[in-house]
Amino acid sequence: MPNIGFRILPMPARPPKKLVNAFAAMVTAHLSDNMNRLVAGGAALRPMHRGGKLCGPAFTVKVAPGDNLMVHKAIDIARPGDVIMVDAGGVTTQAIIGEIMSNHAASRGVAGMVIDGSIRDAGALAASTFPVYARGVTHRGPYKNGPGEINVPVVIGGAVVNPGDIIVGDEDGLLALPQDIAADVIRLAKLQAAKEAAVLKAIRKGTLDRAWVDQTLRQKGCDF
Repeated sequence: MPNIGFRILPMPARPPKKLVNAFAAMVTAHLSDNMNRLVAGGAALRPMHRGGKLCGPAFTVKVAPGDNLMVHKAIDIARPGDVIMVDAGGVTTQAIIGEIMSNHAASRGVAGMVIDGSIRDAGALAASTFPVYARGVTHRGPYKNGPGEINVPVVIGGAVVNPGDIIVGDEDGLLALPQDIAADVIRLAKLQAAKEAAVLKAIRKGTLDRAWVDQTLRQKGCDF
């Protein structure tokens, strides 16, 4: 019988690298706007690294709060380019990773790590360009008792993330895109990027039309 709650499942099909690379060129704000702002991570998880884009397929890990045994295994078996997404229950009393584990993951080609819990060695991570997102920071180390699961649906920042989802992260936060909507989202986000570039150009030229503000106020019944 399967040992539910303490098992390692196979990773489903990863998205094509060409598609992942297309998302790496986009900002999360444009992607989020074209997903009706249904994002993973939101404001709860913040970048802990110096800077740099996060993009790749989700390699999911679910652990008991404060325990990182399965995260060690995930680093050993994730493929280059994967994003290790750790559902630690949002508990911040113990750090799930720190400088050593993040360096090990980077050396294996992991694209980055997202911890719905805490990290430690915050100074070292803040000086690094290896992408790490987390909910909090603490000096207290983790347990290594298990249980845990790899490549199962997880909850990150209140949103469900499935293995193989495309993860994108930047200074504004994180989001996860199911592969079956990825092509539509990237197409719409590119259109929005072009539209916003035109707005910025009009601002610089002093030709931006702001008539819509008064029109909207009148439609909503504002007295002015």
